[in-house]
Amino acid sequence: MACSSCGVIVAVLLVVAIGYEVDGRFSNEGCDLFEGSWVYDNVSYPLYDPKGCPFIEKEFDCQHNGRPDSSYLHFRWQPSGCNLPRLEGKRFLERLSGKSIMFVGDSLSLNQWQSLTCMLHRSVPDENYTSTRTGGLSTFTFRSFNVKVMFSRNAFLVDIVSTPEGRVLELDSIESGKTWKDIDVLIFNSWHWWLHIGRKQPWDLIRDENAIFEDMDRLVAYGKALETWANWVDSNVHPAKTTVFFQGISPDHMNGSNWGDPNAENCGGQTRPLQGTTYPGGRHPAELVLEKVIGTMKKPVYLLNITTLSQLRKDGHPSLYGLGGHRAMDCSHWCLAGVPDTWNQLLYTALVQM
Repeated sequence: MACSSCGVIVAVLLVVAIGYEVDGRFSNEGCDLFEGSWVYDNVSYPLYDPKGCPFIEKEFDCQHNGRPDSSYLHFRWQPSGCNLPRLEGKRFLERLSGKSIMFVGDSLSLNQWQSLTCMLHRSVPDENYTSTRTGGLSTFTFRSFNVKVMFSRNAFLVDIVSTPEGRVLELDSIESGKTWKDIDVLIFNSWHWWLHIGRKQPWDLIRDENAIFEDMDRLVAYGKALETWANWVDSNVHPAKTTVFFQGISPDHMNGSNWGDPNAENCGGQTRPLQGTTYPGGRHPAELVLEKVIGTMKKPVYLLNITTLSQLRKDGHPSLYGLGGHRAMDCSHWCLAGVPDTWNQLLYTALVQM
């Protein structure tokens, strides 16, 4: 996908075969796969049975955890002008034979990584695989295809270092980038942990260049960290070797007023998606920050713009049927099978066009 005349490539529009590329950008004469609505489909969905995915994390296996309803499993993303291609696992693995894919981010990246490994396992159920975890790096290998699907846990992308003053979030340091070099496909994600406070906050201080702060506006800090990440990509990624995606912002559903239902305290008890193609609460503020940073980059980065389609799925979270059980309401992560399967269909569609 060489492009001598353009800077960044932002895949805000993914197109199916009816589309084509102009100067390295997907033509909007194709179909915008991110604009559409959710339709009920109990014939072809879910794409896999969680019971047939032996390595699925307990926190995402909502049916096993006792969720009483199952309609959330049967909704299919329907773009307004076309159909979303179904992920063909064997074709995916053949195309990426001998290559490595790495998801880098927080537990939402884990959510997507788990989804992809389940989808691929469903496609080639007799394929020998190995699954290993070393520190924060998990590697799932399809041996006969020599394909590694990896997850590197890194909630902020930038570094947290221990000092005598405490744990410091370094907005301009990214030593962890050494892990990402020479990977063939990188899918980054960061946002969920930027809002944590109190005991869930894994840092004590923030360093921005030479200044130390006890705290700062979290959107501002997020933007500065993304700029550091963008500089790392521009300085270290070779597009002929490595394709870079950003997952986009995965929304939570902790306030029903955001989707026009002030009587809904959170995602608990929600059993159906929102109708229509737009989210009543508008665009996510972190989404705007992310798009601004990606727009300044020199190297190609493809944005999986999953925010709006995910905002419509107030029913897709574990709620009381996640890791914490009835002791904790989880309106951030997603049940599997579920919404992250669509994220991976979009990833697949982008990769097979490259």
